[in-house]
Amino acid sequence: MGVGASQEVRRRERLLREQWEVARRQVARWGGAGEGERRVLAQLLVLTARGWRLLVGRAGGGDLLLVGPGGVFVLRVLDRPGEGDGGLLAATKVAESAVASLGMSPVAVHPVLVLPGQGRDAQRQAGVPQPGGGGAGRVRVLGDGEVGAVLLGERQRVRGEAVRAVADHLERVLPGYRGVALEEAPRDRGTGLGDGLFELDGLREAVLAEAREASIEQWMTFLHPDQVALVRRNWSGPARISGPAGTGKTVVALHRAVHLARRTTGRILYVTFANNLPRVQSTFLRAMAPAVADRVDFRSLHSWAQEFLQERGVPVRLSGGKAETAFSLAWKNVGREGPLAGLDPAPRYWREEIDYVVKGRGLTRFEEYATVPRRRRQARLHRTHRQWVWELYEAYEALRAERGVHDFNDVLSLALAEAAEEEAPRYAAVIVDEVQDLTLVGVRLLHALVGDVPNGLLLVGDGQQTVYPGGFRLTDAGIDIRGDRGQVLRTNYRNSERILDAALAVVADDAFEDLDGQRTPGRRDVDLTYHDGDVVRVAAPTLDAHDRELVRAVRDLPDGALADTALLCASRAALEHYQRVLSRAGIPVCPLESYDGHVVGAVKLGTYRRAKGLEFKNVFLPRHDEVFATGRPGEAAGGTETAQTVKERGELLRSQLFVAMTRARDLLWLGRVEEIAPV
Repeated sequence: MGVGASQEVRRRERLLREQWEVARRQVARWGGAGEGERRVLAQLLVLTARGWRLLVGRAGGGDLLLVGPGGVFVLRVLDRPGEGDGGLLAATKVAESAVASLGMSPVAVHPVLVLPGQGRDAQRQAGVPQPGGGGAGRVRVLGDGEVGAVLLGERQRVRGEAVRAVADHLERVLPGYRGVALEEAPRDRGTGLGDGLFELDGLREAVLAEAREASIEQWMTFLHPDQVALVRRNWSGPARISGPAGTGKTVVALHRAVHLARRTTGRILYVTFANNLPRVQSTFLRAMAPAVADRVDFRSLHSWAQEFLQERGVPVRLSGGKAETAFSLAWKNVGREGPLAGLDPAPRYWREEIDYVVKGRGLTRFEEYATVPRRRRQARLHRTHRQWVWELYEAYEALRAERGVHDFNDVLSLALAEAAEEEAPRYAAVIVDEVQDLTLVGVRLLHALVGDVPNGLLLVGDGQQTVYPGGFRLTDAGIDIRGDRGQVLRTNYRNSERILDAALAVVADDAFEDLDGQRTPGRRDVDLTYHDGDVVRVAAPTLDAHDRELVRAVRDLPDGALADTALLCASRAALEHYQRVLSRAGIPVCPLESYDGHVVGAVKLGTYRRAKGLEFKNVFLPRHDEVFATGRPGEAAGGTETAQTVKERGELLRSQLFVAMTRARDLLWLGRVEEIAPV
């Protein structure tokens, strides 16, 4: 440590001692407080010299309100846990309601119990119940010797100028409180507070601007002030939040999970289809609200269903490989030489028909399949064609059973049957993200866990971002979304106009049917809040030239930008190719399968599908135009498909590309390899 640094350390230590002595003398003049409470108040007064704001009861005693960079803290000093902590939670709700009008998320309001005479790790020393038990389990418990240090170390949620605005607002709307500050003591420099008045009207814009400057991980948990009321809403039954890409649906769902965890004693289940998202979202919620993080279960649907069946003693022999072999044999024996091959010779189309229409909808009799609407499936199947499909399905089921294995649809069907037998719900609430990617059986299963109880089931998603075949309506699952329980978000906080226009151009002609059955045009109107993003299009004569341009563009990013960057591909083959390209160029890579939501200084690499639910400041899409070719990425096109199956395949591929493009916030790089005519 240099001489200058040592002098600065000594200066700060001297300043802290002076402030501490002033605080102790000031608190000593206040009557009615015990020794432990005076120690706590003195620490909080010292924080006011660093830009924090403290509010105390005008009548003396009661809860304390502290506003700082970490948020709003509702503190109660007790002799031991369990005494009056329910009142603390009630006071916290009052504070949440008070700041909601400013657009502050409930995540930023924290109940804290302080135990005099306790040091560090007060919650463990005092034997306080862990989250999920009584009220104390949902409250941060600190010893009086650690209050100041712990609160100073909280993650920043409120910028310096907004601290003053929030505290002034609380003092106005809660007349039982008054602001107090450290008297006649030297102030530390550089608190970040301006001398002028901070206009409340500018609070939303200031918060949004600050969030965009943070890491992409922090940005992905940013709740816009206009969405706070939606997080806190009381719904009388199942609810749905929908809206175009970039409107903050997942962020609302995460904050909703925190809100429900703080207001119930049961557990919250947060489900997605993709198996990489639960790790990321769990990391985000733990950073947002560590006190309730252990009460929210983040799971992919199939992993949860397998664990549920294991707990219920139901044997599951899941084997995707053996199931695929069974289908290949069934296609060889029943489908390949039949009329189905004339509609689409690719066996995958008919495997998808079984997965998403027959088994995905839980159909067990041909008469059910003969009349069921095949939503999002373009091939026109007459009754005779459906009979051939049913024969293929029965052949597949026989071969699968012969091998003694289950497929993924079987897991959900078994779990649905078991869930129907449970007498008491095991979750207080279930939140389903990217609901459009689930099958009908999957949605029925999650609905069965909580039924139609108030605030029980929340479905989040957007039909335009469907990346898997097939579809359903919520009414097919017995879910009735009425009135204000169906909310459509219309403000895009992520994409700039240029990026969004480029993405919408891909799907502009693809009208889609949403889960409510409404036919919606591909180009939807949204309100934009961001205008600085850019689209870069690169066309190269050869693949090698294209890849050199890609590497050059990644290297030209500003220092530290790799942590906020993704390279996404349409197929696994392309993914492996660009893993090699980046590695040879010495550019660090983090596969999306391994990404867990923590900041990592590497390019995130994954498929379009794997990027669902995520976003990045910079997104690179090499050879993006290949999805417009007939056939699936990386496969040769068949020669005898009907126009309907080609149309369906094209719509699905364009939807996947649209999802990939709308992951970008600041930069969207689109590369393509030009075709050179033979000489």
